[in-house]
Amino acid sequence: MYSTIKSQTLTLIDKLTQDPKPSYNVDGQSVQWSDYLQQLRATVEWCDQQIAQSAPGIEEITLGRS
Repeated sequence: MYSTIKSQTLTLIDKLTQDPKPSYNVDGQSVQWSDYLQQLRATVEWCDQQIAQSAPGIEEITLGRS
């Protein structure tokens, strides 16, 4: 699930950075593309954290001799 969200978000980031738009106002609301891009990057970081937390732990196996 998190990898799907991450993949879709990375696709959006790629599209936005290839054809950046100017910031503008619509009906009194401001649209800041740089803020939107920052939110998308934060989503990718969040997905990375969730994926890391859900990954099984790594166990170190050691063999001893006597």
